[in-house]
Amino acid sequence: MTARVKICGLTRPAHVQAVAESGAAYAGFVFFAKSPRNVSIAQARDLALTLKPGVAKVGLVVNATNDELDAILAEVPLDMLQLHGKESPARVAEIRARYGLPVMKAVGVADAADLDQLAAFEAVADQILVDAKAPKGADLPGGNGLSFDWTLIADRKWSKPWMLAGGLTPENVALAIEKTGATQVDVSSGVEAAPGQKDDALVRAFVAAAAHS
Repeated sequence: MTARVKICGLTRPAHVQAVAESGAAYAGFVFFAKSPRNVSIAQARDLALTLKPGVAKVGLVVNATNDELDAILAEVPLDMLQLHGKESPARVAEIRARYGLPVMKAVGVADAADLDQLAAFEAVADQILVDAKAPKGADLPGGNGLSFDWTLIADRKWSKPWMLAGGLTPENVALAIEKTGATQVDVSSGVEAAPGQKDDALVRAFVAAAAHS
């Protein structure tokens, strides 16, 4: 089974080029000031415009206001919004209706109790990103290089497309796909030489491992 790959947190033209050449399906741009992968609207626009057709451009935001989203979408040709904060199901539905773009909602998972919220978000989002829950007090809601117990979602039936994230690397992504049945996977820190600096070889290795899982 070949899993579709999202490479998130792109900050440089060379990273975008590597993602396009690797065969990844999604390219992610982070609009969150605390992240080492944060890009300005101008940077994201320039990076997005270099992407070849067929690679979906995803904008990651954290508890963004309408004004912030208006500013981003006025300049950056995004194909999807990824909500990675504490957005409620109602807010997810509101953003989806306001902007007319597919919305992917990230849900942090640490234990079985965290799975209850998945159904509420499945009802309103176009896709679900199942990520490792950030540690208490962490500055970043994702991109922390942490994984969770994949057996928690192994037998789950999904009503919407979903994506697995959290601590994935070229070395473990095939096992993660095998354990969870994921058909889409998301990586950021797992293909970096340093925070915010993607490594071309790791990007290629990750996509190849996901393709041959």
